[in-house]
Amino acid sequence: MKSVTFAKLPSDTAGPLIRDLMCRNYVDLHAKIGKDDGFRYVPILPDHLDDVRAMGMDLMDGEAHTLDRRSPQEKIHDILASYPELDGIIPEKWEYVGDIVIVRMDPRCEPYRELIGRTYAEVLGAKTVCADVRGVSGEFRQPSMDVIYGTETESVRLENGIHYGFDVTKVMFASGNTDERMRMRNQDCTGETVVDMFAGIGYFTLPLAKYSGARRVFACEKNPESYEFLCKNIINNGLQDIVIPILSDNRNLLGIHFADRILMGYVQTTSEFLPKALSMIRPGGMIHYHDTFYIHEYEDRIRSVFDSACGSDGYEIVKIREVKSYAPSVSHYVADIRIRPSRQSLTQ
Repeated sequence: MKSVTFAKLPSDTAGPLIRDLMCRNYVDLHAKIGKDDGFRYVPILPDHLDDVRAMGMDLMDGEAHTLDRRSPQEKIHDILASYPELDGIIPEKWEYVGDIVIVRMDPRCEPYRELIGRTYAEVLGAKTVCADVRGVSGEFRQPSMDVIYGTETESVRLENGIHYGFDVTKVMFASGNTDERMRMRNQDCTGETVVDMFAGIGYFTLPLAKYSGARRVFACEKNPESYEFLCKNIINNGLQDIVIPILSDNRNLLGIHFADRILMGYVQTTSEFLPKALSMIRPGGMIHYHDTFYIHEYEDRIRSVFDSACGSDGYEIVKIREVKSYAPSVSHYVADIRIRPSRQSLTQ
């Protein structure tokens, strides 16, 4: 805390007055603007106290938090305090992707997008700030991002020893899947042949290939933009001898009963690709099956999917875990399914 002299301004007229004081360089930017129910308290630089009095403003002495003691949220709020119309609607959370910051922005902030982008960049030390407009959509799960500050949209995210490079405006990165990526890293796949049917930029492929002991990983990706980053990430993580990237619809993959393990990291329409997975898995192999279900029926739904595909005696549910919440009463689950040898014998 430090002693400061404040200009005491009525809250209902404070916005334009604070902007005027800032334009005149009268405000001490190293101290926090305070407020209560009726007033805003603007810290004034000592050399300009007489100037502020001459403007007819009331002054009072007090203590203020210094810049270094404030949280990033407090710093952002203080910078934007002269825009009371933004009070209560500016983003309180953000996500770092290297030196890019992603925020979810209230539509009411749209007229101030450039101001908000510049403020977040300055406070958070970001080269680019993007607003997540509508989340992800479409077959390729593409993000809807608006750049509100800066121009560079490619970055690298370091997570659990893996470098993920991607363009935040073109490729989704599901930060909520961190635990599942770590789980793939911790799998014992010694000597295995693995197929990742929905590789993306290498979300599950890279940690599994680097740490699990897999002999070979076939990483299939249909989206050309994701595939481009997949190839770069394989090289940047030194996995060229283990991972074979394939640009294709996974239903065009060749080979019968050759995979010891299959990753199906997709949601909502995953069951449509299960027949292909069953044609590639070896007797006794493991399928990591992802999908979204209502929380009260996920196990029954998973059993129904696999009963239809390979019969109730053709598989074993080893484990089901919740990856993350997806929507009200809906979660993203992953089921570890062991395919029994008897099931393959019926198809050969």
